[in-house]
Amino acid sequence: MKVLAKKVLLIGWDAADWKVINPLLDQGLMPTLEDMVDHGVMGNLATLRPILSPMLWNSIATGKRPDKHGILGFMEPDPQTGGVRPVTSTSRKVKALWNILTQRGYKAHVLGWFAGHPAEPINGISVSDLFPYAVGPLEKDWPLPPGAVHPECLRETFAGLRMHPAEVTEAAILPWIPRAAEVDQEKDKGLQSFAKILSENCSIHNAATWILQNEPWDFMAVYYNGIDHFCHGFMHFHPPRMEGIPEDRYEIYKDVVNGAYRFHDMMLQTLIDLAGPEATVLLVSDHGFHSDHLRPRGIPAEPAGPAVQHRPFGVICMRGANIKQDERIYGATLLDVTPTVLSLFGLPVANDMDGRVLVQAFEEPPHIERISSWEDEPGECGMHPADLRMDPAAAQAVLEQFVALGYIQPPSKDQAKAVDVAVREQNYNLARVYLDSRRYHEAARLLEDLAKKWPDEVRFAQHLAQSYLAVGRRSEAKEILLKLMTYEPKPPAPAKQGDAGEADAVEPAAAEDATPVGVEREEASPEEMAVPPTGTPKPRPWADLLMGIIQFEEGKMDDALVSLLKAEQFDPRLPDLHLRIGETYLRLRRTGDAERAFQRAIEIDGDSPEAHMGLALVRLRQRRNQEAAEQGLIAVGLQHFLPLGHFYLGVALARLAHRERAALAFETSVSMLPGLLAGHRWLAALYTQPGGDPEKAARHRSIYLQLRRQRQSRAPA
Repeated sequence: MKVLAKKVLLIGWDAADWKVINPLLDQGLMPTLEDMVDHGVMGNLATLRPILSPMLWNSIATGKRPDKHGILGFMEPDPQTGGVRPVTSTSRKVKALWNILTQRGYKAHVLGWFAGHPAEPINGISVSDLFPYAVGPLEKDWPLPPGAVHPECLRETFAGLRMHPAEVTEAAILPWIPRAAEVDQEKDKGLQSFAKILSENCSIHNAATWILQNEPWDFMAVYYNGIDHFCHGFMHFHPPRMEGIPEDRYEIYKDVVNGAYRFHDMMLQTLIDLAGPEATVLLVSDHGFHSDHLRPRGIPAEPAGPAVQHRPFGVICMRGANIKQDERIYGATLLDVTPTVLSLFGLPVANDMDGRVLVQAFEEPPHIERISSWEDEPGECGMHPADLRMDPAAAQAVLEQFVALGYIQPPSKDQAKAVDVAVREQNYNLARVYLDSRRYHEAARLLEDLAKKWPDEVRFAQHLAQSYLAVGRRSEAKEILLKLMTYEPKPPAPAKQGDAGEADAVEPAAAEDATPVGVEREEASPEEMAVPPTGTPKPRPWADLLMGIIQFEEGKMDDALVSLLKAEQFDPRLPDLHLRIGETYLRLRRTGDAERAFQRAIEIDGDSPEAHMGLALVRLRQRRNQEAAEQGLIAVGLQHFLPLGHFYLGVALARLAHRERAALAFETSVSMLPGLLAGHRWLAALYTQPGGDPEKAARHRSIYLQLRRQRQSRAPA
């Protein structure tokens, strides 16, 4: 397999989003990234669900979903203490990129990766994510925790590269926050939060630049959490000003988010300069961050609640030898990063990886070799033994950081209960991984246990109803929803004497969940803010949405429309709501109403592939075939795995007499959904035409007839 890159620099910007970047590029305020875009490829990078950073960054580094790599949240049981601990590098069950490259003799370095402590003994330098945290005041001893740096001989060198929050001076603050002097630091902790985030990212950057200046390297991965942390803390002050945000605080902090991006652009320039022209540079983010009218009005008071601020599309940008220039790529997911990096080094991609090589990024599609699994390849890979004990002081430092950032609530002294909650959240996250990967039966089994053990956790029942609906158990899904529509949670029990301020257990709140500076955390989700009259159940529009989907599946279109419009009344921004309204109008042959519903969905979120796919179908119904093709292309560009999107695109192209392109779209649709009867029928017809392929025509006609017979045999008498 041909080697396509001499060196690869992988840079992670947590939560980076083109919606914020593009206006800055237009103003010339991110020149380094603009140069990367002009001389490389760029596009959206679709995330996974749940959108929690420890899970996502380890999927980026392994090419595998969380159920395979083993990181299922922030906390896990600690078998050595009987309590809980933060997820660590030993929690990951499979090899990351740096382990694979170590095994093949490459010099690989990794810095700051989420769940990267203790640093792994790879063939290179490993700096853990605990490295930049200030665990004490500047004037006192500020030691590195054990295991923060590998090899140990570089421990003191890297300790001296750190920056303490107390070292962030006016000169560093004022370019971001010119009116910092107006901040009452007794009441407003914004400047403290700013200094902490800035110093941590400077520490990681210092370590990265030292390695590039002083050590040989073939691969380096460096992770910056700054954009995500700045966004969680300050996005509520980002222009335009949100309703309810005090004008004085808005004026003070309105430039912080843009400043964070510009600062990352400066650091990017330094990394690229030090890496040299031979390096292929790959910049990615694990998800985006809502920065416009989609910013949530409140944060649900539940674990992972602040993930509502995350957008499902991150960024990818790559430049280097053998990479196209000034091109956009489509359909990339974060699972594709590892396979693509392996192909750059001329190494095989494993069949047990869930991602694919981004062949569209290359000037010439690379030849891809495959092996069954890198886990079966012998040789030292630089992974810790699974039973390695994490230093208690280091674990405590991570816990304190998670609490300070809002990841978890303060730990309980009841270790058994803390373990119970940690396992609960891991299983819930695993169930959502199964839902995201369409393994609905596996999700249902986990959610059944969770809903039974934790009946007051509405989220478990809600997702269980979704699982039942996906596998055709509509009556059971409906039964759950009818209960939820009238369910009122029990009021919290009063705290016992001496328990003030202590949570019952360690409960992960969300990735990077710092409450916005100067903004009170909302204790209710947006749909629960409208308080009904006494004695009336609170509106739960998501339950009405699910009920509408069930009624749609039952063929009760009028009832479905009533339920969906009721949901719209209480929360018109509910995800997928307008898509379902549009589908219902289509089934009722109200094409004009369907068009308005899909256009409303696009107004809310222009990056919704399903909304563009729905509008493509509307345009097909209206015989506006060119516009249908355009909408279909947008849909499959945003999300490659969209079988009906490719199908609608194929229909539009066939009507426009683009036979070869139509056949390709139909072939893609049936490869993703082999039972798509209409796709095989179209292919049989296209390949039968003069100049077609009679053999393929016969094959697809045979499949079509077989599928039709199967469908007829299942039809009720």
